[in-house]
Amino acid sequence: MINVLRRSLLALAVLAAAGGASAQAWPSGPLKIIVPFPAGGSVDMVARAVGKHLTDTFGQPVVIDNRAGASGNIGAELASKAPPDGNTLFVSSSGVLAANQFLYKRTGFETLKDFTPVIRLVNQPNILMVHPSVAAQNVKDLIALAKKDPGKLSMGSAGVGTGQDIAARQFTTMAGVNVLHVPYKGGAPALNDLLGGQIQAMFETSPTALPYAKEKDGKLRAIAITSPKRSPLLPNLPTVAESGLPGFESETWIGLVVPAGTPKPIVDRLNAELNKGLKGAMGKQFAELTLDPIGGSPEDMTNIIRKDSAEYGRILKAAGVEPQ
Repeated sequence: MINVLRRSLLALAVLAAAGGASAQAWPSGPLKIIVPFPAGGSVDMVARAVGKHLTDTFGQPVVIDNRAGASGNIGAELASKAPPDGNTLFVSSSGVLAANQFLYKRTGFETLKDFTPVIRLVNQPNILMVHPSVAAQNVKDLIALAKKDPGKLSMGSAGVGTGQDIAARQFTTMAGVNVLHVPYKGGAPALNDLLGGQIQAMFETSPTALPYAKEKDGKLRAIAITSPKRSPLLPNLPTVAESGLPGFESETWIGLVVPAGTPKPIVDRLNAELNKGLKGAMGKQFAELTLDPIGGSPEDMTNIIRKDSAEYGRILKAAGVEPQ
């Protein structure tokens, strides 16, 4: 019996040593970060900053692979089926990892079954902007305008289930207004139409909206930010909550996951190195884009996925959204 116990303990020690050795040897070649959206958006910006940090840390090149389409499902499914060797990473938003399950009958992946959460990188607010032709200087004005002509005010989004769409649905529900939702295949075309006056308003991710919010030339008018407090980069821009809708708060997050089955030592090492980056130059870079560096453990990331999945499910059900 004692000999059997000794052999079992020895086997466990060998396995632990092997796992540690594999983590020490990793990465031995290039890494790939799959991004489920086009280049230039906030998720892509975050992924490229993560890629640079990992290259600086590990001395290995990091390739950014943009696989846009189907509201992020194409890239997510591809990443979920990658070998779980730590060489393929997936950087995505809460919309893809927590909301898409309520929007599509088939997504091609199940977040907590097909992925191992690594870290929540940043929280991301949206900025509510209107075209200059809209007679609204603030949130109260916009609500009054929407109530005056129900269903007439057009509000664009990057697509059904995106963070911008969720923010808009929360806004209209809390304000008790009816607007014309115009979903686009991404934030860029929606923003272009807002600039051109084809739509009148939209919630846009803060890094993309920041230049317009700072401008004084009147291309667009920023009227509020969806974070719980004002951004230090835009101290004169009020929150939605303080300017007409008390209690309103809508932030999405961007995080990193890996295919399920990736060895825990690799997950832990990735988490540790990215937490360092969020407290250093990478986190400073994010803050300069109005993104709030978060970090934390893989368990924290798992918990926020579960929490937001329940919240998104509630919001979308209340809005009458049926899976397509």
